[in-house]
Amino acid sequence: MTAISHDILPHAHEPATDTVSLTYDARLLRRKRLTTDGGEAFLVDLPHTTSVDAGNVFVLDDGRHVRVQAAAEPLMRVTGDLVRLAWHIGNRHAPCAVEDGAIVVQREKVMRAMLEQLGATVVDFDGPFTPEGGAYGHGRTMGHDHSHSHAH
Repeated sequence: MTAISHDILPHAHEPATDTVSLTYDARLLRRKRLTTDGGEAFLVDLPHTTSVDAGNVFVLDDGRHVRVQAAAEPLMRVTGDLVRLAWHIGNRHAPCAVEDGAIVVQREKVMRAMLEQLGATVVDFDGPFTPEGGAYGHGRTMGHDHSHSHAH
């Protein structure tokens, strides 16, 4: 019988019996069958769609813990006029990680074309992606519909 997880512990320090490596997009889930890095399948069945962070732990119904790791994925390291580039990336509600002297975004050809047109230097690499949180540094940055005004 496949184990089921209905609960996640935030950055638990308990030892985990296994890990599951997930890309940033795969870490947004509610109900999904996952396979641990050790090859064991389990079902995640959460009460609502949840953004799972690297370091969180799925608590399985048989008492085991499976720690989430950020999987390597195709990324772009962006350098140049970072304030201007960050504004354009943010205006597109694209998740990004801020490094010393660079911004990291998911690899995507339309984003690359825009950034290069703005004078950025863009270098491809593969690695774990853990972007900045949403408002006030918490949670996932979620796009929203622009059919409304931002004026107050």
